[in-house]
Amino acid sequence: MLGLRGLRLPATGILYLLPLLLLLPTWPATPAPRRAPLKPVIVVHGLFDSSYSFRHLLEYINQTHPGTAVTVLDLFDGRESLRPLWEQVQGFREAVAPIMAKAPQGVHLICYSQGGLVCRALLSVMDDHNVDSFISLSSPQMGQYGDTDYLKWLFPTSMRSNLYRICYSPWGQEFSICNYWHDPHHDDLYLNASSFLALINGERNHPNATAWRKNFLRVGHLVLIGGPDDGVITPWQSSFFGFYDANETVLEMEEQLVYLRDSFGLKTLVARGAIVRCPMAGIPHTAWHSNLTLYETCIEPWLS
Repeated sequence: MLGLRGLRLPATGILYLLPLLLLLPTWPATPAPRRAPLKPVIVVHGLFDSSYSFRHLLEYINQTHPGTAVTVLDLFDGRESLRPLWEQVQGFREAVAPIMAKAPQGVHLICYSQGGLVCRALLSVMDDHNVDSFISLSSPQMGQYGDTDYLKWLFPTSMRSNLYRICYSPWGQEFSICNYWHDPHHDDLYLNASSFLALINGERNHPNATAWRKNFLRVGHLVLIGGPDDGVITPWQSSFFGFYDANETVLEMEEQLVYLRDSFGLKTLVARGAIVRCPMAGIPHTAWHSNLTLYETCIEPWLS
């Protein structure tokens, strides 16, 4: 067989071929696959915090998900975070509603400490929310029962054993901390006096309970984050819906009445595979939103 290696066409021959090449059919290049738009992220701070506390978290999100719209809500900062939680829920609701309205694909909520309770209430009262992932970052979801520096500053003459006398009064319920103070030794007083936690937990009957449960179950995923070295959330298992019984033995979420009765939807979410638990040791309370390993392990995978 004759080889054609080294065969060259004269320059004039190439010129004659050009018109023919122009007549050959062309096919459009295969378009690059389009990425789904990244869902906006809304961040809600905790007690005595402000948006500045989340500068590291904002940096991490921008690095791993460039182009994501991140809003760190600058409401009820500092001492204003002691305002009653229902007042804060209303303020945050007015702030998140327009963000959700502009994001038909859904949004993600990252809510830290006390802010996790604000966000859970938002999911309960908003019948049109479109939260894909609710990331609860070291939040006392089943309440708080511990002597912390915050508590000593606010009520210097009280200890956890007698704080119920203040918190379970109409005056005490004007402070956010008392809205989720959960004394396991005075459960009846808690159920009757709590104007916030007992309601969003469905532990006390109220006319909105069915609607709130339905709204809460609109969430795509509930990501629970916390750990044994937190030092503030007491018991630390409250971040995972665990809490003390009357003997101060911690009962896990699946042993709590709110779970067994499915009073606001926890059991349904578990059955749906929608609850993710991400415990991590070695992180103090004020470092949850700045720890890179925690972000990469527990938060980043849920920011689609």
